Amino acid sequence: MNPQPAQLVESNTRIAEVPLCPEIRLRLLTDNAPLLDQWPEGLFVEDGPRPYWAYAWASGQVLARHLLDNGALVRGCRVADFGSGSGIVAVAAALAGASQVTAYEIDPVAQAAIEINARLNGVTVDARLENLLETGDDDWDVLLAADVGYLRENFQWLTRLAETGRTILLADPGRSGLPTEQLEPLARFAARTFPELEDPDLTEAVVYRFRSDRDHPHSAPS
Repeated sequence: MNPQPAQLVESNTRIAEVPLCPEIRLRLLTDNAPLLDQWPEGLFVEDGPRPYWAYAWASGQVLARHLLDNGALVRGCRVADFGSGSGIVAVAAALAGASQVTAYEIDPVAQAAIEINARLNGVTVDARLENLLETGDDDWDVLLAADVGYLRENFQWLTRLAETGRTILLADPGRSGLPTEQLEPLARFAARTFPELEDPDLTEAVVYRFRSDRDHPHSAPS
């Protein structure tokens, strides 16, 4: 692990219990963290990697909670976590009994945060610095994604993957533009991003499963 990203994580965070998942501890952004001075106009307003890894986003908390409460979804499975951020969902999958967990991120600091948070929770997560959408790695049985479906290219890609019949779970906090016709809601939780950050109207998130044609087989011709 590159010591510079790891140092950036540790110098800007504190160890905290996640509100919706007290079983999980993460290194999360502290008030007055040096990192906050790097983008005085806002942490997430410019192109390029931002410190998404420094928050337990509502969608990530909800998907992690659902996995911890329904371990059979991932137990014994190879799991991929797309756009892993802090690694909360990957950690939850490992705690729930997944046989292999791979977390995919495009930010090297997020990669370091995932590795640190996995060790903090006593689990093994393979944190990879790559965009799963582009590389097409298919070494997984269950794909997990939190708060990425509002991007059209992500949603279309996930929809295509769902046609393979493998399980794809998506959590979303009600962002505008998410098509829900192809999604089956599994669980809904009240949740807010921690440390608090987002629009005050985003107070819950939903876990969905992608439907596929295999869920609704066509009738045999007469």
